[in-house]
Amino acid sequence: MQKKIPMRQCLGCREMKEKRELIRAVRSPDGVISLDFRGKAPGRGAYLCRNAACLKKAVKSKALERAFSAQIPAEVYERLEREMEAEHEG
Repeated sequence: MQKKIPMRQCLGCREMKEKRELIRAVRSPDGVISLDFRGKAPGRGAYLCRNAACLKKAVKSKALERAFSAQIPAEVYERLEREMEAEHEG
């Protein structure tokens, strides 16, 4: 019997993809929003593809704000974009 592959939906492009192909954005219990590349951090998670275009779509549609039920300042989006670029390079 084959093991079930966990699927998640990207907030940007809205496509269902394998969980390990996506990056998890997480709002920790104390309200800090960051990217969780290992997928183990505690808190509310939302998933994005590993490209900046999906992050931009999610920002434009306010998908992250709806997922986390919180206002997200522009600095957080900028930090998420930098973290995504750094992970993509490294």
